[in-house]
Amino acid sequence: MKLQYKIILTAVLATLILSACSTKKDAFLNRNWHAMNTKFNTLYNGDIAFEQGREELNSSYQDDYWEVLPIERLEVTENIKLDSEDNNPNFIIAEEKATKAIQKHSMDINEEERNPMTDEAFLLLGKARYFDQRYMPALEAFNYILKKYYESDKLNEANIWREKVNIRLENEELAIKNLKRLMKFENLKDQEYADARAMMAQAYINLNVPDTAIQHLKVASYYTKKNPEKGRYYYIIGQLYNQLQHKDSASYAFDRVIELNRKSPRVYMINAHLQKIKNTELTDENSLELFEYLTELEENRENRPFLDKIYRQLAEYHLESNSDSLALVYFNKSLRATQNEPKLNALNYENLAVYNFDLNEYKAAGSYYDSVLTNLPENTKKYRSIKKKLDNLEDVIKYEDIVHYTDSVITLFDLPKDKQIAYFEAHIEALKKAKEEAEKKEVERITEGFAAFTESKGGKENKGKFYFYNITSLGYGKNDFTNKWGKRTLEDDWRWSNKNTIAISDENGESIVDANDQELEPSEDEKFSLDFYMDKIPNDVAIIDSLKTERNFANYQLGLIYKEKFKENLLATGKLEDVLASKPEERLILPSKYNLYKIYEEEGSPLAANMKENIIQNHSDSRYAEILLNPAAVLEGNSDSPDAQYVKLYKLFQGQEFLKVITATEESINKYTGDPIVPKFEMLKANAIGRLQGFEDFKEALNYVALTYPNNPEGKKAEQMVAEQLPKLEPKEFSPEVGSSGAGNWKVVFPFKRHNNEEALKLKELLEKSIVDLKYRNIVSKDIYNLEDQFVVVHGFKSKEFALGYAELLKINRDYKVSKENFVILSSNYKIIQIHKNLLDYKNIVLTPKP
Repeated sequence: MKLQYKIILTAVLATLILSACSTKKDAFLNRNWHAMNTKFNTLYNGDIAFEQGREELNSSYQDDYWEVLPIERLEVTENIKLDSEDNNPNFIIAEEKATKAIQKHSMDINEEERNPMTDEAFLLLGKARYFDQRYMPALEAFNYILKKYYESDKLNEANIWREKVNIRLENEELAIKNLKRLMKFENLKDQEYADARAMMAQAYINLNVPDTAIQHLKVASYYTKKNPEKGRYYYIIGQLYNQLQHKDSASYAFDRVIELNRKSPRVYMINAHLQKIKNTELTDENSLELFEYLTELEENRENRPFLDKIYRQLAEYHLESNSDSLALVYFNKSLRATQNEPKLNALNYENLAVYNFDLNEYKAAGSYYDSVLTNLPENTKKYRSIKKKLDNLEDVIKYEDIVHYTDSVITLFDLPKDKQIAYFEAHIEALKKAKEEAEKKEVERITEGFAAFTESKGGKENKGKFYFYNITSLGYGKNDFTNKWGKRTLEDDWRWSNKNTIAISDENGESIVDANDQELEPSEDEKFSLDFYMDKIPNDVAIIDSLKTERNFANYQLGLIYKEKFKENLLATGKLEDVLASKPEERLILPSKYNLYKIYEEEGSPLAANMKENIIQNHSDSRYAEILLNPAAVLEGNSDSPDAQYVKLYKLFQGQEFLKVITATEESINKYTGDPIVPKFEMLKANAIGRLQGFEDFKEALNYVALTYPNNPEGKKAEQMVAEQLPKLEPKEFSPEVGSSGAGNWKVVFPFKRHNNEEALKLKELLEKSIVDLKYRNIVSKDIYNLEDQFVVVHGFKSKEFALGYAELLKINRDYKVSKENFVILSSNYKIIQIHKNLLDYKNIVLTPKP
């Protein structure tokens, strides 16, 4: 009997369960069955995945405390996502669970949702999409809740989330309008009201209305029950007050952050301390108090993760207190303590660069500016500004190195031989002494290490053991290797830290050294050899004269850079006066005098009048004298100005007067030395050389421009052409023309000597007439080949037969009777003979091929 009851009961329960699974029946059992499964199965797992995703975002997200913090901790990319590629797997799981809950448990009966948990599934779906930055699909989910579930208790939350999406989509005005309506007509819980106010604040921050944003954040910080949110809101309020230059109000907001102490993340509190210090003007009265304040922050063990920012603030304190050496120490300590903070690194490096720049230590400043760039995003105003400074410094470093090197060599050359020997003997003695001291210190270090370890427990336990089992010996070996080689990976050629520097050997094992490699460091024996140093001193007067010329040009360039780019008139004066005192080339004398005159005039020096008189008397026919005598006429427009001259030469270039361009640009380069237009003349000259003299000379001229003016637009363009265009122009191999008479681009070429120009022009005119008469679409040109030869060319024949037929027609047609020698050539081959000036090779290889 009992068994019968059990069977009946089981059957009834199974029937009830099966009937409850239906989503089409609006019954108490069905509604609660699906609600329970939605809440405790799919949504439960979805919520867990969602929270894990948010925790990962919070742990990986880094706030930028140098800018106003966003209300919400969410790293946003510039691209708006529409699909789920490359997304956080936890949010994908949350979305899948929400979708499953909707698909399996939604009870849409008579256009009314009967499962009370479906709205939460849609809310989870929208949140997961929002944090994956798929804002349009998220907006769709929130709008569906607002449209379909008008009696849901999640409507207010869905409203707020929808406006979050609108703010992300830069629809701030719409978000403000909807949030105002929500707060006016709906009864919000405290936390919902705080969230709504916070989102209003974010919208106003985006619209650059900080004062209104502050008011909304104050309300949000009052109503929120979450202390981390309070700390963040108070900190943002302080930042916004700083934007408005209300330092006292900002400091009060930062005090509210500090009062929360451990109730909110410590990072807010530390940054609030530092912001308060920044807002406090340093005076004699509060100097000690501020130092103690900062020292206390530094020494607090709990603040170790934030030492990078604390050290920077200490550096700024010492810098403002005129304790430069301590400031440098703390800037460097901040750099060593920085953990993935590019902006902080950039600020520290910039401080160090500015400090060295002010001391005229331009090489060190350039290194620091280079480090600033590596920590800044490209295509930003700050990046471009620093890049411009670095480009200027690179010129200074380059020319200062030239001056230093040439001065050293010339000074040594001018010394009597006995003083040269004495100088190098003193140098060698200093090297030996330094080496002995280093070896002594190393022995002492090793001895102390052995002694300390021998007395330790480990040392006593390992006495007398084989090397690799003896901790003392093994530890020494490891330390010695690390000190000598640093950290190395176990691999082939482990001794090379830079694999690009590995020497390559030929079949016989001989080392192949690249000609471009820099001179190797001297060996140990060479370092202590007097003959090694004496042999390095040049003994040819011509070499010394060349070094003097190079030094004078470098000093002149430095004078211009210090004057024009850095406004360092004192340094510029020294360099330009050095040029005039060193018997420079004629081309440097006049521009040096003129630039000195301009500096003296700007500084109000009585030397200005003397320099002006010197230029007018000694260089009366120069452009500079004309400027000094009649500046108004020059300003009105002088046909002899550099710009006007360049325009004239460029027109000559377009007219293929390449020889005139080359000679005239050389004159202009000498005449306008020091003028910013000189690199343009050099580039024009290089192009003219290429058109007249061919590839090799063009390559040499371009390299000269690239190396001489590396930081000018023309120098950079030349460098780009050398790297990208010259390799494409270098091939000399002709395309075969025998058997390729079909479709292509062919030309008929009539060679002329340059002195037969009139005859060439007459033929060109006749050919143009024939093209019109025969209704062809070809083009006729007169092309310069080299100093002696030129071509009249008919371009644009579709086949070789067509070109040969045209040439034959010119011979036999009584209207033309052109018997002048000519040849038909493939367009690609014509390009090669113009680039490489190898017409004879073409005739030998292509026109008369060997059997």
